Formats: sequence, C-alpha cells, structure tokens
Amino acid sequence: MAQESLNPFITPDQNGNLGKHGGKIQHPALVTALAEIEEGFRKIIHDEEFIAEMKRLQATFVGRPSPIYHARTLSQSGAQIFLKREDLNHTGAHKINHCIGEVLLAKKLGKKKVIAETGAGQHGVALATAAALLGLACEIHMGVVDIAKEHPNVSRMKILGAKLVPVSEGAGTLKEAVDSAFASYMEQLDESMFAIGSVVGPAPYPEMVAYFQSIVGHEAKAQFESQYGGLPDEVIACVGGGSNAIGLFNAFIDEPSVDLVGVEPAGEGLDKAGRHAATLSLGKFGNIQGFNCYYLQEEDGTPAEVHSIASGLDYPGVGPQHCYLKDTGRGRYEIATDKECLDAFLRLSREEGIIPALESSHAVAYALRRAKELGPEKRLLVNLSGRGDKDIDFVLTKITL
Repeated sequence: MAQESLNPFITPDQNGNLGKHGGKIQHPALVTALAEIEEGFRKIIHDEEFIAEMKRLQATFVGRPSPIYHARTLSQSGAQIFLKREDLNHTGAHKINHCIGEVLLAKKLGKKKVIAETGAGQHGVALATAAALLGLACEIHMGVVDIAKEHPNVSRMKILGAKLVPVSEGAGTLKEAVDSAFASYMEQLDESMFAIGSVVGPAPYPEMVAYFQSIVGHEAKAQFESQYGGLPDEVIACVGGGSNAIGLFNAFIDEPSVDLVGVEPAGEGLDKAGRHAATLSLGKFGNIQGFNCYYLQEEDGTPAEVHSIASGLDYPGVGPQHCYLKDTGRGRYEIATDKECLDAFLRLSREEGIIPALESSHAVAYALRRAKELGPEKRLLVNLSGRGDKDIDFVLTKITL
C-alpha cells in the first residue's frame, strides 16, 4: 500500500499553523535545529528510495498491514464494534509507525542519536527498537511515576540498549519528561535528533508524526470497504497527545457520513481538578512547550496538574490537528473515566481474548457505551492502539479478580 500524504484539511500552513493552533518554535537555540528537521522531512516524503525502505520495514519488521477484527461478542448489545489491531504491530502499539520514520530521517540527516520523552513507555520502546535496528544511540526521558507504573516497558528499553533518564521534577509524568528531553536535546543539537512521541510540540512535529501515522487510516479505510462493504459510521480513538487518533482520522475526514470521535481521559471525574486530563473538554487556548493549542491550565496560564489511569494520556495539552477538528466541528470529543476504562479493559480481555492497553481501553469504553445507543446496523471502528502487557501488573493493583 502506498504511503499516503496528509489530508489537506489537517495540513498546516508554511508557519506550522492550523487556524490559531500549532506554530513554529521561537526559542533561538532550536530554530535552526528544527528547520533542519523540517527541510529533511520535506525531502524524504518525496524520496522514492526513502519511501521504499520505510515500506519494506513496515511490511517485514513491523508486520503491516494490521488486521481489522469484528468483536462479535462485544457487538451483541447494539452497534457492531470493529477493532483496527495496532496492538499486533511489533513492539505492541501504533508508536512504531512514526518511530521507524523518525529514525530513518535522523539517519538521513547524519545524526548519531535520537532523544525522546515517553509516558506509558510505548514510544520509548518503539524508538529504542528502531534505533537498535538502524544503528543509532537512543536516550529516553521518562517520569518517575510512569517508570513505577510501566516497569515492563522500562525493562524492554534497557534491554534494547536505550539510555533511560528518570525525571522526578514536578509531577514526574509526561509533561516533565518532555521538558527534560528537550533540555538534553539542546545540549546535543549537532549529533542528535529529537524524536517526539505524538502530534504535539512545535512544527514540524505534529505534521511529521501525523504523516507517518496516516498509514493506519488509509489501511483501515481500504480494509473496511473491501471486507465489510462501505464505511464505518464512526471511527474512534483515544486522545492524549493524539497520534493514534489523527492517524486513523486522516483517511476519513472527507467522508461526511463518518463521525470522527476522540475519547479523552476523564480520570476520577471532570469536577475534580487535577484528577483528569480532558484537555479538549475543559482546556483553554494558549502556548505550551513551543506550540499553541488548548491545554489544561491554572489561572496564571501555567499547565495544570493532570491525571489518567493510562500513563500515555496524562498530558495537559493536545495536538493542533485535534484542536482544529474541534473548532471546525469535524471532530467530536468524548470522555471515559478511569472506572469505565478498567471495565472496558476487562470486558475486552474476557469476552474477546484481547488484553488492550489502558490508553486504548478509553476508546473501547466509549464504543461499548455508544453501541447501546445505536442499532445493530451501525458500525463502529475503534483504533486498538496498543496491547496491555505493560499494564497488567498495575491493573492488578486496582481490581480484585
């Protein structure tokens, strides 16, 4: 399958903006470095040799295309639920899609190392995997809270040869990991490339990560039409930064019959400040970590404390593409609580034999709720963005079997 370009609807302008969201970094030390990355990105997406190598690795190393699975047992209560099985990718999540692209780009630029943040550890594992494959060093910054929750992924990164940097400042979660990783990158600009883990940050990162993730949506659209006839009624994905969601949404934006639904973490409830991460539901516009978006903030504009049972979703901001989809009304953003997430985690595990990531379980939770509201002729396609191996020990501390 050809590597598709981004839908023009969510392609930023030359300044990296989608409406009022996005933008380029203004930090003097990073302007030149990110301009180099952007120039390289613009070249490689038209480079036949680069595309051929990426496609080879997608097929033979990642294991693409990932299948679509009809969850027949979960579908008995209403609408039909289908899963895009990104959990079956090598490394267990969608993150490998953009990590292969980013590390290939870093190598093309002559860099010796990739540096990144990680929340749940899936981006860290995927980047460490791609770096090991392609012969680059890898440095991963991870909050101490997430290190404790996601121990299996920590072990995987170390085995793959990555240098793991624990981050204890502030809340010790994803936002602080991003800050720490960028600070380290600024000290190694000549030899390294920052490989961000979602569609967040200054340009060109949101566009670049979305481009590499767009394969999910293009595959899913072709598969659904071929296997089930027509298109799904809704395409659904969890949203933290938003990479797996924008990857799925991209191919369906021009299909008005298909609703685009992002599911945010409501944590312990939207009425509890600091105990959720529902950015698009309650966030305000501003600038966070070098780009404009909606983010959860205090009265003085500083990022608010956030929470989610899923480490990969506890970020106070969100990608500019999702802000734009909300502003234009093309995207709809719903919520799922920690409890709903755990319930969905167990139902999918016990009724379909698939243990999902806690991040993905938010999307499954919404789909289960939505299916009851619709008739059996309606079809919901969920991006099952990752598997739950990393979460099982943590989940067992939250439930009684």
